[in-house]
Order: sequence, then C-alpha cells, then structure tokens
Amino acid sequence: MSQRFRMSTALDVDDLLMECIPYAIKLANEKYKFDPPLTIHEVDHWGKLGTRADVIFEYFNDPEFYKNQPVIQGAKEFVHKLSQLTEVFISTSIPPEFMGIRAKRIMEEFPDIPPSNIYMGSRKDKITTDILFDDGMHNVFKSNAAYPILMRRPWNSKATGMLAVNNYDEFLKLVEVITKSYSAKKDEFKAPGILILVGPSGSGKTKIASHMATKLKTFEKLISYTTKDETALKPNDWYQYITLEEFHRMQDNGELFESTMYAGHGYGSKRKDISKIINRGKNVLVTMDICGAMSVMTNFPNVTTVYIKRDRKVLIESILKKDTTIEDKVNRIISIDSEKQNQDICDFTITNTGDYEAAAKEIISLLKLK
Repeated sequence: MSQRFRMSTALDVDDLLMECIPYAIKLANEKYKFDPPLTIHEVDHWGKLGTRADVIFEYFNDPEFYKNQPVIQGAKEFVHKLSQLTEVFISTSIPPEFMGIRAKRIMEEFPDIPPSNIYMGSRKDKITTDILFDDGMHNVFKSNAAYPILMRRPWNSKATGMLAVNNYDEFLKLVEVITKSYSAKKDEFKAPGILILVGPSGSGKTKIASHMATKLKTFEKLISYTTKDETALKPNDWYQYITLEEFHRMQDNGELFESTMYAGHGYGSKRKDISKIINRGKNVLVTMDICGAMSVMTNFPNVTTVYIKRDRKVLIESILKKDTTIEDKVNRIISIDSEKQNQDICDFTITNTGDYEAAAKEIISLLKLK
C-alpha cells in the first residue's frame, strides 16, 4: 500500500517560534533604561539601522541569550497542529558556535519535530520543501519552496505581493487553502459573504472594484485605514486617514485584524467594520493584498477571492509611475513573480486588459453576482 502524500513545511525559529528581537529589546531597556523605552516599531528594517535600536545586536553574540529565549505564546500548540497537517522541518540561521544550544532548545520545546528534521545554516535557499515560513523577507524572496510565506513583522513591513500572514492561525488557514487549491474550487459567490479582489500593485483591482460597487446594490465597500497623507487621498479612495501613532495603537490593541506598510505608510482594516456591513444585510466588497485576504479568511466565514491578472510590462510601467520611494518600487517589481502563487490559491482569476468596466462585468458574470 502506498503512503499518502504529505506536504512539507520548513519553519524559521527566531521571531517565529522563539522571541528574538522583542527579547533583545526587553533586555536592552532593562540595561540602558531608555526614555522613552525602545519599542519593536523602531526596528523597521532588517539589519543595523544606525539608530539606538542597534544596541540589540550585542545580545546576538551572547550564548545566554540563546539559552533563555522565550518561546512565543502559542508556538508549541501551533507546531503540534501543523505537524498533523504537514511534515515539519526546522530551517534556522544561527552562528555556528551557538548551534548546539539552538538544537537542544528546539528538541526540548518542540518534541513534535524529529531531531533529524532540524537544519541549521543561513543558506535557506538550499532547503527544498513545499512551504517555507520565515520572518526574513530576504529568505522568502530567495526560497526554492513552492510556497514561501512571510510572517509579518515590523522589519519586513515593506514587503508586498508575497504570501504573508500575521499570526499562526492565518498560517494554518493558508495551509488549508493551499491544500484545497489542488482540488475543485468554488463555482460562484455565496451570499451573504465577503468578496476580495487580490492582485499585484498596478493590477487595477481598486478601479475594478469601484466599477463593481456602482453596479452591485447588494454589496458595500469596506473602508480601510491608512497613515498616508490625507491631502494625497482621492475622493474615491477606499481609505480613512489616521496618524501613525493611532495606527500603531490600533495594531497593538488588536483593533486592526490585518495591517501592512507600503512606502512608509500604514494600511489596515477593522474587524468590526466588516461585521457592521454584514449585520446590515449587505455583502462586503474589498481590495487587499494576499496577506489581508488570509486575515479575512481566518476571521470570517464565506470568503471568496478573485485574482486580477495583468500583463507584466503594464504592471512594471504602473509601478514606476507611482509616487513612492525607489525602495518601494523595487520591492513591488521583485514581488511580481511571486504573485503567481497568489493566483493559484485564489478562487477565481480574471485578466485585466485595461478596460476596468469590462473586467468588473466579467467578475459579476463569473460569480453570478446580483
């Protein structure tokens, strides 16, 4: 009898299973008495920043740091659940002199992972699994995994387009969605529900959604929140301005069930806003990146996703014309290829040729919307 195929998942350790940067920040605040205290939001890039936050790097050369790293709340339960869905591996980057400490901690804290499945080294692009789950944007970009998935953290907040989640529950939901993507997909939209248009930067998903909003009386568009300068927001934008301080406060207290950063601006949505629309007897229409879509799927039932496909040259031209930073443009262009995975896991796909009204009509017809 042949053994049933199981997908494989490689997990990072630092800031995925065990606290690293938050733990270093805690130790630094205790030692140096920063006023105001150093916060995780100050670590908004990978590597040294040239700011006071660089003090955390002194702890990464201390064996006691690795011996005492706290296990992230819920990590053990997460690994146990994941091990029932896929074969679980560890792919962790750590200085060679601390590898023994790291291996011992993993075996003690995560008995669901066989010791033979623990791999150490910075060349994660050499690890071949179906899924990679990592908080390092560079590891996700270079991964050979079929589905490299990013755990959202402040230091990777400028990543766009790639598969990304905010927590363990969203990751498990994504694994479920990936698994189901190999079987039959939906054939229509089920009301009452939530319809999400997903697509790369420049795909035209917001313009298509605007055309749909004028035609579908049973749908109501979701207004999200952004720290983008309110004078730059257009009347037809689907956003409400908030300050960066308010954005971080809403993130920290759980008001935003999904959030991300683009070109230094925060974007997020409130769970209660979706609930209000549904309670009014309406369906929800929203545009999001794949990370936001996974958040909605985790928090609400009956979610349908439509991927907006567009010619690569048109996407790049649109990105280059955007009023944003060079770094942001580069990140968006790099992520175009990874969008193919997003298409695979969405329920439906349409191609936008530049006629936004025609694209809206195609979605309405495809999903049998009223």
